[in-house]
Amino acid sequence: MVMAGEEVIGFCRAEGIGWAACRCKFAKLGRYVPSHSMKTALVLNGPNLNLLGTREPQVYGSQTLADVEQLCAQACKAHGLKLDFRQSNHEGVLVDWIQEAGRGQQDGSVAGVILNAGAYTHTSVALHDAIKGAGVTLIELHISNVHAREAFRHHSCISAAARAVMAGFGVQGYPLAIAALAGF
Repeated sequence: MVMAGEEVIGFCRAEGIGWAACRCKFAKLGRYVPSHSMKTALVLNGPNLNLLGTREPQVYGSQTLADVEQLCAQACKAHGLKLDFRQSNHEGVLVDWIQEAGRGQQDGSVAGVILNAGAYTHTSVALHDAIKGAGVTLIELHISNVHAREAFRHHSCISAAARAVMAGFGVQGYPLAIAALAGF
């Protein structure tokens, strides 16, 4: 419960304004309820995405992963979401994070996941099974148009478990995916 004079940082999704300025029924009751707290967009990046900016800039562009994180932070702020931005080169770590997100979505703290699985997209049944098992809303994201590249990149093991798939928008695909996630 919020005490008189106590500042609560958050975003009222019902009113579309900051919690402190909110005058909806929950604010009038003096209650800070989960529907008024900011949900988290979990942005997961797989193997080799830590090399953005230096790895094949003709394919992936010159922006770094830190630049992408800044784009995501701006998009989350615009859509009333918190950002949790992560990268791992290890498949099992990504599986653990997807399962964590599923628990978070069940308790109302997570809006969903945006996953750029990198090369694991084309090989990982484990990621597919984690997405299905966790029951988490997930957008599969690719910086490049994987269908205009090598044939082995045309197949995704995770697309069937994803809510949506985005490819070919460059790093601008990240804020587009955040906007989509906020609208689900």
